[in-house]
Parts: sequence; structure tokens; C-alpha cells
Amino acid sequence: MSVFVNKDTKVIIQGFSPNSQGGFHGLRNRAYGTQVVGGVNPKRAGEEIEGVPVFATVADAVAATGADASFVAVPPSGSPGAILEAAAAGIPFVVCITEGIPAQDEARTYNILKRDFPNTRLLGPNCPGIITPGECNIGITPGEIALGGGPVGIVSRSGTLTYQALYELKQKGIGVTTCVGIGGDPVPGTSFIDCLEAFQADPLTKAVIMFGEIGGTAEEEAADYIRDKMDKPVASYVAGVTAPAGKKMGHAGAIVSGNMGTAKGKMEALRAAGVQVGLNPTEAGELMADIVKNL
Repeated sequence: MSVFVNKDTKVIIQGFSPNSQGGFHGLRNRAYGTQVVGGVNPKRAGEEIEGVPVFATVADAVAATGADASFVAVPPSGSPGAILEAAAAGIPFVVCITEGIPAQDEARTYNILKRDFPNTRLLGPNCPGIITPGECNIGITPGEIALGGGPVGIVSRSGTLTYQALYELKQKGIGVTTCVGIGGDPVPGTSFIDCLEAFQADPLTKAVIMFGEIGGTAEEEAADYIRDKMDKPVASYVAGVTAPAGKKMGHAGAIVSGNMGTAKGKMEALRAAGVQVGLNPTEAGELMADIVKNL
């Protein structure tokens, strides 16, 4: 099985044009085998781009194609509106890769989704997306680094570390059920706990590898969930051990304030919850390989 997306997921691309990020990555997703059934671009409505029909609105695309997932690849100023347009059209799963959306816009969009569109899940923004290897790839993850079949689920805040987690496992011959990049912004649409809960419920996911980073309390909250609600083994790595306090490190959410959000504190919380914590991504992969041997 998988979580959130599979071979039957029908995807539309918001911000679809020949020379855009949406066009480039959307067509790569289709080449991987994802069911990309349409694009949305009001300026190109009625056209076809490499065989993909383009619609003026998400509602038009859903009516014509039955799409149940959307890939939002529009600039920061338009992303909140695009996310809410997808939700209003009944799309249950929205992936937004856009970086640089102001935190207050993210928070407003997140709260509108929770209040008005509780049946829509947002992944991102500022995330690499999601891949169920061999079935569906939505976003910018290179499919060739992913080995499918399980038994491991992956969830990661960092995009680059999402790729490394996939490749570390592939090099060891370990398959993945689904890999979810939740993004590193302060207000992610989907949290570690959302993914851990989904992996816990998925019978083909037997273990989980979780990559975190400095900033916020998401990893500590995940540790509490793992301790109290999970019976599947978890391995982890937390980036940013040497990060100086008060300096943003890459992601908008990756900042240490005083004693809050440190890699050391997150690692201690995870270890206390029974998680096997590696000191680097490769070590985390090795820990997971040992876990898989003993499943």
C-alpha cells in the first residue's frame, strides 16, 4: 500500500505552461508514470501542452478529468489563492512546492483550509512533494533515486535530505512505501504527526525513517506521538547540530532561539521516545537497514 497517493491518483498542475516550473516538473512527473490529467492556466485555456489539456480553472479541470490531486507551482503571491481554489473545487490533496510565501499568508491559508475545507490536505508549501515509488510522483523529487515496494516510509522536513533518505535506502536495497517531504516553513500544511499516523495505519509500512532539522517543536511533538501511539520502529536524523543561535539556516522555520529548537534537544526527545537517532544521514540509513533485517 501507500499513504496519500498511489497509481490511481489523478493530478492536475496549477501554473502549467511550456517554460514554467510547473510545466517542467509536471511533465517529469508524467514521464515517471504519474497520471497527470490536466493543467490549469487561464491564459492557455483550451490548449494542449505535450498532450496535456489546459483549463482556465481548477473547477473546470476537475469536471473534465476527475482529478483528485493538485500540484501547485505558481509564484508566492499567487500560491495561497491557488491552494484555496483547489480546495474549493473539491481537490482532497494539494501539493505546493512554492518557496517564499510570507508566513502570515501561510497561516491564513492553513486556517481557512481547516475551517472551510477540512477534507483537503495541503502538503507544503516549500516542499519537494511526495512519491510513492513506481506509482505516483507529485513535485520535484527525482524518481530515479527511489526504490519502491516497502517496507519503509519516509518523512522529512528538508527537501535535500528527503532525496538523501531515499537514496541511502536504495543503495542498501531497501524499498519505500511512500516518501513525504513536508517542507521546512513555519506553517506546514502536513506535519510529522500526520505522516506518522498514516504510516502507523498502513499495513505495508513496517518501519519509518524521519529526518528533522532545527527550529520549532515539530520533532519533539513527533517524539511524543511515537512514544504514545506507534508500535513500528523509527530511525531519525536531525540536521543543524552546529547551527548558531538566532541565525536562520536555509528554511524559514529553521532557526534556534535560546534553548528552543536545538538539534540536541530534538535528538534527546527522540531517543527518549525509543527512536534510533543517527549522527548523520548515512548513519540513520544504516540504523534503518539494521531495523529492516530484524523485522
